[in-house]
Amino acid sequence: MPRFSVIVPVFEVRGFLRECLDSVLRQSYRDLEVIAVNDCSPDGSGEILDVYAARDPRVRVLHLPANVGPGRARNAGLPYATGDFVLFLDSDDTLTPGALRALADRLDEAGDPDVLVFDHVRACWWGETRRDSLAHLLTTAGEGTFTVSEHPEILELPTVVWNKAYRREFVEAHGFRFPPGHYEDTPWTFPVLFGAGRIAALDRICVAHRQRRRGDILSTTSRRHFDVHDQYERVFGFLDSRPGASGWRSYLRNRMAAHCLDILAGPDRVPSGDRAEFFRRTAELYRKYRSDHDPVAPECRLLEGGWAAYRARRQVTRARTALGVHGERLRAAGAELVGRGWSLAHERLPQDPDLALYSAFSHRGVLGDPAAVYQAARELAPHIRGVWVVRPERVAALPPGVEYVTPGSPEYLRMAARATYFVGNADWPGTLTKRPGSVHLHTHQGTPLKFMGADLLHKPGARLGVDVPDMLRRADRWDHSLVANRHSELVWSRAYPCGFTSLRTGSPRNDVLVNAGPDSGTPVRERLGIPAGHTVVLYAPTPRDYRRGGHVERIDLARFAADLRRSMGEAHTLVVRLHPSLADGPARGLGLAELHRRGVVVDATDEPHVEELMLASDVLVTDYSALMFDYANLDRPIVVHADDRDAFAASRGVYLDITADPPGHVSRSYRELAWLFDSGQWRDSESARLRAGFRERYCEFDDGRAAERVVRTLMLGERAVVAVPAPRPAESLTSTGLVLS
Repeated sequence: MPRFSVIVPVFEVRGFLRECLDSVLRQSYRDLEVIAVNDCSPDGSGEILDVYAARDPRVRVLHLPANVGPGRARNAGLPYATGDFVLFLDSDDTLTPGALRALADRLDEAGDPDVLVFDHVRACWWGETRRDSLAHLLTTAGEGTFTVSEHPEILELPTVVWNKAYRREFVEAHGFRFPPGHYEDTPWTFPVLFGAGRIAALDRICVAHRQRRRGDILSTTSRRHFDVHDQYERVFGFLDSRPGASGWRSYLRNRMAAHCLDILAGPDRVPSGDRAEFFRRTAELYRKYRSDHDPVAPECRLLEGGWAAYRARRQVTRARTALGVHGERLRAAGAELVGRGWSLAHERLPQDPDLALYSAFSHRGVLGDPAAVYQAARELAPHIRGVWVVRPERVAALPPGVEYVTPGSPEYLRMAARATYFVGNADWPGTLTKRPGSVHLHTHQGTPLKFMGADLLHKPGARLGVDVPDMLRRADRWDHSLVANRHSELVWSRAYPCGFTSLRTGSPRNDVLVNAGPDSGTPVRERLGIPAGHTVVLYAPTPRDYRRGGHVERIDLARFAADLRRSMGEAHTLVVRLHPSLADGPARGLGLAELHRRGVVVDATDEPHVEELMLASDVLVTDYSALMFDYANLDRPIVVHADDRDAFAASRGVYLDITADPPGHVSRSYRELAWLFDSGQWRDSESARLRAGFRERYCEFDDGRAAERVVRTLMLGERAVVAVPAPRPAESLTSTGLVLS
């Protein structure tokens, strides 16, 4: 028998059905069966199912003679399920890549619990992808199994049937079935969770739930929403039939009230003429199951008054919300005006020749090139007071003894008005006025591979949300631009046509890489829990501009880890570093967090200093990340995985074809990537030859003294020795290797 039975009720989803079925049948874990139930769909979906069944023996199709709704369509499929576990998947939803492998591994780890609850994302019709705001509850539940009494917070997760795997024998023993109706998930979910003796959680996004503009219950205005009351009556009936379950009545009553009020608050669900009736029905149900000694939950007090009182409260709430949005806009505009006013007023304050302001990555902390310059200034120019501009939520992570101000604060405005030196790798606020005599040093964030600045004007997708003219106005403040190679010097001059002076200093943050010793990475390895003697593979992908949100999984991390184990043995560690812009989105929930928990990989996304990760690794696997230019300073192998190079170049634009001018071997498919490691070619003589040429071109000014050179030249006024490579032919777009695409 298969491990999984995936039951798919099908009705009027012709446009999404193939994507749904493919997401299941193309899973790397193949021990499954699909039971597709054609709920008398009139749009030709049944014919699509028959084609799939003829092509793949794992697909079984049931054609119902009449439409019965998704719940009873699932009931029709249950008797045919033979798998150890049952999954329900809506026919316009999809399984995420690697989902069944992750589910199978977690079920094995938990010893086949009755129910496994997992995470999902909502794929909105306008293109946004949202992770469930309560996903953290899957982590707090722990690694073992539990009951709802031990972890009642699990009940707060969405009461849907498609975010769980159910042990088939458990379902059959209790006779769980879906009742008729449109909110059929509710009377299934609560009894199943209340009845489960062993529940496990998986902090991994396994389903992408499609929220269509039209066609589902949430986007339909009708009286069908009254069905929610009948479904909660069924759940209360279940509790009444279970000895000892009465203690859950109070919780369920409040959950029911909150659910119904949420439906009522939706502008396009309950018809306007039926809203008063829906409110009264909810209030009656709340009173019916409330005992005299039960307190009224704060969120349910709306039900204590009548419909008129509820409507008045809602109008007040809407007015406050509108005022809040309008007020926030006014506050933002006012803050900008005040900031400009303070800047102008503070121009009369004396400029402090010994004051330097630092900022990195839009005020995220003591990081990158600005941090390297700051440390060098503390040693070489201790008379210069260094103050960091840091966002309030990042203050707690600052190293001890670092002086800081928060953006927009009065103290920041005073510092910005008086400072002589401004050292940063991102734009300073638009309210900042550049005073005569101030020195603005822009360090950038690495050697440019993809289009930046003015070049984004030719890539409308990549510049979405980016005000390029404003970006250039802010760049007009720059006095000096640091470069690590002549390629960067040429690119920055065309991407930011702003009149600054390029300084061939090298990249200060790379000093630690150039000066690294054989044991420089040991402290980082120990902190990450990497055993001594392991070969460390650092995987650092970059976001994509052709996908909203930027995250595209180009590699199945579980498969890559397993293939590395086969080719390199157990003495290796795969370390994954996502781009900081992806740290708080759904990217980690698509498998990385769970693989980290199980020890399959090390998730180092939250490590603040990427230089330390580079020191701790033996080989870098990346795609189009500027990290490769920095990593080349270590003279360690680099593998470029460029399986979507054309799409990346078309959407973002690139200054050079990294597949034609690579720092090591290039893979154009996962099979090629795995083969490079299996054959050992990732570190062969050809890899070393390619790396040597790459280092010569792109590490030419990095000599380990960049930060010192900046401080001595710009802060101490010394005539420092500038890193100058051997003479070359006259520079041009061709001679520097600059290719625009």
